[in-house]
Amino acid sequence: MIDSDGFRPNVGIILTDGAGRLFWARRIGQNAWQFPQGGIKRHESAEAALFRELREEVGLGQQDVEILGCTEGWLRYRLPRHLVRRRQRPLCIGQKQVWFMLRLTGAEEAVRLDACEQPEFDDWRWVDYWEPVRRVVFFKRRVYDRALTELAPLVFPEGPPQRPPPRQNGRSR
Repeated sequence: MIDSDGFRPNVGIILTDGAGRLFWARRIGQNAWQFPQGGIKRHESAEAALFRELREEVGLGQQDVEILGCTEGWLRYRLPRHLVRRRQRPLCIGQKQVWFMLRLTGAEEAVRLDACEQPEFDDWRWVDYWEPVRRVVFFKRRVYDRALTELAPLVFPEGPPQRPPPRQNGRSR
């Protein structure tokens, strides 16, 4: 499902361990790390998509997490030109996402990256709150920053940790 502007509706999933660290997963067979995310199907609510994607990609169910909140509106990113499939109709130029902040309430051992027939991830770890903004693929960086900034008060009522220095020349310091 792609909207009239060319954006695919999607949910983004940020999972915290309750100590301010975030679940960070490596895409299968790549050195690319990201938060779990996935498309919203026609006639599916964002929350239903959240729990479907959480089960498929991470192996967790509704009983394993608590929803802390979500972004107020859609956050959009455009795909780089070389990733846009020009022959596909309707043309998809990017994603529009509602981001959810979840807290893991179950055991870490419940995480299963092989919970579906075609896993998306082959490894995961807990990372410091702002690390994903520095490490995600460049075209998702602004959306990650906006989602983490908006949702930070749900994890850090007293104020989020200090941001690390910005990346220089595509590399972390």
